[in-house]
Amino acid sequence: MNTVAEPQSSDSQEASTAALHLDGVCRHFKAGEARLEVLNHANLTIQPGEAVALIAPSGAGKSTLLHIAGLLEQPDGGEVYIAGRACGRLGDAERTRIRRLEIGFVYQFHHLLPEFSALDNLVMPQMIRGLDRKTAAARAQELLSYLGLNDRSDHLPSQLSGGEQQRVAVARAVANAPRVLFADEPTGNLDPKTADHVFDALMQLVKASQLAALIATHNLELAARMDRRVTIRDGEIVELS
Repeated sequence: MNTVAEPQSSDSQEASTAALHLDGVCRHFKAGEARLEVLNHANLTIQPGEAVALIAPSGAGKSTLLHIAGLLEQPDGGEVYIAGRACGRLGDAERTRIRRLEIGFVYQFHHLLPEFSALDNLVMPQMIRGLDRKTAAARAQELLSYLGLNDRSDHLPSQLSGGEQQRVAVARAVANAPRVLFADEPTGNLDPKTADHVFDALMQLVKASQLAALIATHNLELAARMDRRVTIRDGEIVELS
């Protein structure tokens, strides 16, 4: 049975403890005289340590949802709460600061910097945050070791397999210890066996770090292994049984 999530008050107990809470989020686009409602009072709450699969066909609004929840776009209505703080309508500079500190992203393609080693790809975002290189390198090495890449830290992305590259991308996404992780088809370019290894690594980090994760995927087998599954229907976020 599929159910549309009931609108939730931002001061409810569930919302106040959530890492991510979307409250009545709206987003529309205009095409000539037509108005396309992509998100229509969408509600979603994800608690720390919870992984939620986002399953929806192309054009349903997955990317729009991830961009708004990840503070890359502002909603036309409603609000986005990160750890209880209203963030969706903040200015560009403050939203950028929050993304740097509180949010991690993993995409279908790894987007690693090709001229830097796996270790340095993790060190740089931490140094941008303000950590010194020694501290950043120690955390980067710890994350790479946790993901089974201890002996690959000095390798360039071109010297890594596809699965290794994506595991480095996962490690980079959590290097700054974010509260929320967004992933858009993180295993979409990988063969089934490699995808399974990358997914396991991602889930280990979600649980160990108590991240709230929203993961868009077309892989129904991987989606079934997450805590919950949702889709987008007529602009609303719908829970799947």
